[in-house]
Amino acid sequence: MHDIPVDAVTTSGSGIDPDISPAYAQLQARRIAAVRHLSLAAVQGLISRYTTGRSWGFFGEPGVNVLELNIALDRGGGQ
Repeated sequence: MHDIPVDAVTTSGSGIDPDISPAYAQLQARRIAAVRHLSLAAVQGLISRYTTGRSWGFFGEPGVNVLELNIALDRGGGQ
């Protein structure tokens, strides 16, 4: 059984959050790699590159900037 990240099954109040959790991004990594014809390692590397930490080291949760990640994927994943 897999642990499903909360943001995979819920939506925000606005529905347009620019970030998703790293766990949710990793959950989608294999599908993204297959659809984009990229290696899983390349997709996971991009997820890591576009993951931001907590504000000031303790506010909020780490997140993956979906807009920047999608732009990098559109450019071929940096290959």
